[in-house]
Amino acid sequence: MAREEGKSKRRGRKNDRRGDKPKKEFEEVLLEVRRVTRVTTGGRQLSFRAIIIIGNRKGKIALGVAKGSDVSIAVRKATHEAYKNIVEVPITDQLSVPYEITHKYKAARVKLLPAASGTGLKAGSSVRTVLSLAWYNNILSKIMGTNNKLNNAIAAIQALAKYKVGKFPEKNKKTPDEAWSWWEETAKKSTKKPAVKKSTDAKETKDAKEIKKA
Repeated sequence: MAREEGKSKRRGRKNDRRGDKPKKEFEEVLLEVRRVTRVTTGGRQLSFRAIIIIGNRKGKIALGVAKGSDVSIAVRKATHEAYKNIVEVPITDQLSVPYEITHKYKAARVKLLPAASGTGLKAGSSVRTVLSLAWYNNILSKIMGTNNKLNNAIAAIQALAKYKVGKFPEKNKKTPDEAWSWWEETAKKSTKKPAVKKSTDAKETKDAKEIKKA
């Protein structure tokens, strides 16, 4: 009986330890693993390149790329690199982007458009992974130029990083159309040139000509 009680206590302790493990804030997704060869004087050197995308589904996203002699080493290096490059992006109440944007990185061009609630995530390739990990549920996207997963992912992250969170209304409570019109108005105000006052010399010359005619 004493032995059975001791075994049950030990099992309970093990289960408690397993349950106490903290959950990771960021989700890690392995986008691609590719074998890379480098030609040297001694011959060809084989290595592996890993691409990792991480996101907390609360507006934070990052990408990491690294090489290693083994797949596990490359993945570990890439995740470590991704945690250094975390980017915060804005998300509206409709779980979409504030306004339309297009960004180009090398040959890749990515276009992101806001959508109303219920539209869903309309994206493909690596752009879908980036947007889902950042927690965009209603958004439209278009990939142009290339099918390279790495370049498309970088272009999508750079496009999201272009948004300035502080410039938008608190918690982005406006609809996508209202946000776009609001952005146009602010852009027009910022680009308006100050009114130039006409010099008084022109008026004086006109008055002088009229006096001469009289």
